Amino acid sequence: MTNKILLKFAKKGINLSPEAYKKVIEAENPLDFTSSLIVKLKGGDFKSKDLVSVSGQTVDEIMENSTIEKSTTRPQLTQKETKKPTPEPKPKEKPKKTASISDFKKESDVKEKYVNKENAEALETVENKKIKFKRNLTKTNVEYDFKIIQDTSKKSYTSGELENLIAYFQSRYEKLANILVKRPELKNYTKVADIEEGQSNLSLILMVREIRSTKNGHKLIEFEDDTGTIPILFSNKNEEVFKEAEKLVKDEVIGVLADKNGDLAIGNEIINPGVMRIPKKEMDFSIVFLSDVHIGSLTFLEDAFTRFIDWINCEFGNEEQVKIAESVKYLVIGGDIVDGIGVYPNQEKELAIKDITQQYNEAARFLGNIRSDIKIIIAPGNHDASRVAEPQPAVPEEYAKALYELDNVEFISNPGVVSLDGINVLIYHGRSFDDLVMAVKEFTHEKNDLLMEELLKKRHLAPIYGERTPLASELEDYLVIDEVPDVFHTGHVHINTHKKFNGIHLINSGTFQTQTEFQKIYNIEPTPAEVPVLYKGQYKCLKFI
Repeated sequence: MTNKILLKFAKKGINLSPEAYKKVIEAENPLDFTSSLIVKLKGGDFKSKDLVSVSGQTVDEIMENSTIEKSTTRPQLTQKETKKPTPEPKPKEKPKKTASISDFKKESDVKEKYVNKENAEALETVENKKIKFKRNLTKTNVEYDFKIIQDTSKKSYTSGELENLIAYFQSRYEKLANILVKRPELKNYTKVADIEEGQSNLSLILMVREIRSTKNGHKLIEFEDDTGTIPILFSNKNEEVFKEAEKLVKDEVIGVLADKNGDLAIGNEIINPGVMRIPKKEMDFSIVFLSDVHIGSLTFLEDAFTRFIDWINCEFGNEEQVKIAESVKYLVIGGDIVDGIGVYPNQEKELAIKDITQQYNEAARFLGNIRSDIKIIIAPGNHDASRVAEPQPAVPEEYAKALYELDNVEFISNPGVVSLDGINVLIYHGRSFDDLVMAVKEFTHEKNDLLMEELLKKRHLAPIYGERTPLASELEDYLVIDEVPDVFHTGHVHINTHKKFNGIHLINSGTFQTQTEFQKIYNIEPTPAEVPVLYKGQYKCLKFI
């Protein structure tokens, strides 16, 4: 165990003094304490590439100002879910692990890890030969009603020519116009070229072309359709419509009711495509949501993720938590299961595994230890080995062969839509959140549930073209939300949120990575190791750290 503890600190670039090492070894659960201490150190003021020297006094200060030693090793339900105390679990055929993470033994812990002495950074490596999975290899007898409703992996084609770009925006306009025209106010909408001289009341379906603010603080927006352009003024004196105008972004499609007097049109109402309230569906099973696991990163929370796997295998937690685990039928992973290679400058300095195939091998080793009666759905994110532009095809088999060898894993594009026993789940990694936050001053990464709500109102997952989110100019715009889902699942921002909007569960599944350098710059605090579960239709969140 001593070597394992030293290796954990070495991997994270932490140098312990003899006094600090003695305090760690004497902790009640040394391995568990080690993991928590690393998170506190690396989640603080230290950069992941720094060599951190830790004294005994530093350990004492962290213990005094935190709950490391006091924290339970069981996953915690969020305070949102108020529960009565539950008795200790009754003995079962296979005992549940409720003690320390140090009790969790993994195969080949020693032979799969080594310290690279040249750069003092620890690297994890997985042999390229076929990985042996700890879980049973027999196929499950569980019946799934699993359907892929939307997967663009084999539909996505573009030459990058101007004709493709024109077709792309025509597709977007037509799709969203077909949704908007169902609104009574827009049933008989007018094309821009068909506006008659002297026509005062306008009902239009338009795409936002340019947004400007006047010197008096009004919004002057230039719109277009496939016949022409028209400027419309939204006065700040009309507070309700002006508030909606402030949320408009370039390239989205909306309905506008306006009054025209001469050459000037004044906007009176903005109509989003929106979503109607959906009826509640009964569920007798549970769905777990993950994203942004970032396996291969130095800041990947391996021990917390191991706890999660033991929990989902019904081997960890109290009676209530094990009961939740027993009901899990599907696990949805919404992108960035690995940290990737070359995603941003100097990323290699923050990697524990510097080969993309080995990162996916390690992911397969983890997921291969999940019980085989759980179907796992994996979509890519911007750190995965899929193309960068959205829609992203599924993770390619050439890089993730070990994952493709798992019988219970399905791969899907980003975005993608699946039906899980009748529950329709829209999976989108969420990279467009960055553009939305930059474009609309009231939006933040922390309140990403409001971002998801706004995208549903716009009925588009990435409306802004040409900014931080690369969009492929396909012949069809696959990022239009054609059908209203039961669950809208995102990731990317590393902050767990949940909200119900018109009967739709909006879920961001957080991360299994500590605070990144990018997040430190923008003062974004992640919520690591918080796992959302739709437990028979009811939202719950379990914490594994």
